[in-house]
Amino acid sequence: GENCGAVAEAAAKAEVVNKVLVADNAAYGHFLGENLGELVAEVGKGYSHILAAAGTVGKDFMPRVAALLDVAQVSDIMRVESEDTFVRPIYAGNAIATVKSSDSIKVVTVRPTAFDPVAGEGGSAAVEQLDVVKDAGLSQFVNEELAKSDRPDLASAGIVVSGGRGMQNGDNFKMLEQVADLMGAAVGASRAAVDAGFVPNDMQVGQTGKIVAPQLYIA
Repeated sequence: GENCGAVAEAAAKAEVVNKVLVADNAAYGHFLGENLGELVAEVGKGYSHILAAAGTVGKDFMPRVAALLDVAQVSDIMRVESEDTFVRPIYAGNAIATVKSSDSIKVVTVRPTAFDPVAGEGGSAAVEQLDVVKDAGLSQFVNEELAKSDRPDLASAGIVVSGGRGMQNGDNFKMLEQVADLMGAAVGASRAAVDAGFVPNDMQVGQTGKIVAPQLYIA
């Protein structure tokens, strides 16, 4: 649910979730990073690996987890070589590094588009309720504005049509939207187009935006 932070305990070397730990408390509503970080660090200190998707939420709370546990985070991995060795992009994706961690607990964020999906249902994991409440008192939820679109989600779209500063203004993005609708595509934008105010930042593609993995990318 909305007010639920869950930590899954995965069986080593198998795509099986044995147990789901559920911490259901208002302190974790809207995924406040300060509170989630303390929760995961507390629960995760007894585990060898802590993983999260390298999305907006994971990028917020996982570095806090690593700092609280006094370990180095391995970020945005694209491949797992072994239990202590991972492959990740560096220099804005211009180079690929293989990283070996000697920390006792591996805190790792995962690039979702780099891995094939597994079955989302059909498991038989035990569900265990946690009564760990961590409220750092450092932040509070004010409001959110959700972007609504009938087009495919940018991060998982098979086709992406993306515009940059050459579009000249936000009104001209309507041309890209028409092309995208004909192709069943998502619409993206460069950092320059977002910084110029042509389109909102939820459309930004790239290192400081959304990582995409389409079969066809039209820029």
